[in-house]
Amino acid sequence: MKVPGEAWLEFEIDENNIVHQTATFRPKGIWGRLYWYSMLPFHYFIFAGMIKHIAKGK
Repeated sequence: MKVPGEAWLEFEIDENNIVHQTATFRPKGIWGRLYWYSMLPFHYFIFAGMIKHIAKGK
């Protein structure tokens, strides 16, 4: 995915078998910050259901 900066997604399973998802974005310049803040509302909906869909195999 091409974005104005660096982005990565991490998944971790703790000792209680709970999956933790971390999305990190390091913006590059003003375009990176504009991208991040313009996409922020959508990220909530995208990432909220991502683990559930992965677990269901979809």
